[in-house]
Amino acid sequence: MKISTLGRHVKEGVKNIGRNGWMTFASVLSVAITLFILGVFLLLAMNINNFTEELEDQVEISAYVELTTDEEDINRIEKDLEEIQGVDTIEYVPKEEGIDNFIDGLGEQGRFFEGFRDEENNPLPDKFIIKAEFPQQTERIARRVQEVEDVYNVEYGAGIIDRLFSITNNLRNIGVAFIIGLAFTAMFLIANTIKVTIYARQTEIEIMKLVGATNGFIRWPFFIEGLLLGVIGAVIPIILLGFGYYHVLETYGDLLSYNLFNLLPLFPLVYQMAVLLLGIGAFIGMWGSIASVRRFLKV
Repeated sequence: MKISTLGRHVKEGVKNIGRNGWMTFASVLSVAITLFILGVFLLLAMNINNFTEELEDQVEISAYVELTTDEEDINRIEKDLEEIQGVDTIEYVPKEEGIDNFIDGLGEQGRFFEGFRDEENNPLPDKFIIKAEFPQQTERIARRVQEVEDVYNVEYGAGIIDRLFSITNNLRNIGVAFIIGLAFTAMFLIANTIKVTIYARQTEIEIMKLVGATNGFIRWPFFIEGLLLGVIGAVIPIILLGFGYYHVLETYGDLLSYNLFNLLPLFPLVYQMAVLLLGIGAFIGMWGSIASVRRFLKV
């Protein structure tokens, strides 16, 4: 297609939006409302997904070693741990650091345990803190860690993490199912609104067809028009949701963070949401226009 012809189609599509003021307004409003609802649940789902990942990242394995181990044993144990498949990180915590962390964590009450800082009185063993590459592998890795020589105890929240992973998986599945269902509903509503806009101009299409206009010549302006309706309808909820999320972040971000629910930062979250909504709006606008015009091209 020549650039001049494409320019003509774009110009005609833009003119059509202006000529059909009320229908354009109704279409854009429908697209904006539907995508706004979809955008709200997208932001919610992305934050819930981030929250579940943060919970899962906190899952770790503590492997306590025998009190009689020396430096050579510690090096051997660390090497054995590194060979376990699925292990992501290993941190060695000597008993001196362990008792310091314990006492410091008690704050003012820690002064009652100052005597345990002395090496001879320190009751804590050396330990390794192990994290799995994928949190769901924690239980399997913990069983392998228990088999390492000179490791006498392993703690990883057995039972609790099973429930945690069950809850986080359910949250993810519910979120994905809800977003997919809402996306299809949005596509249906938006496409039908644009179809109504095209149907109102059925006579115009039929006349163009009867005077000899080709299908492509008729279709392109409607294609451009549908694309523009979808994009304009998507820009409105992107702006509203961007400012709304910024307000929620500024007003409630610290309060939620205090309760261990960290909201995702404004950027790049808004960029990701904008790309999704623009893509959905543009695709549905084009698809709705093409599907509607095709019906009247069979005159």
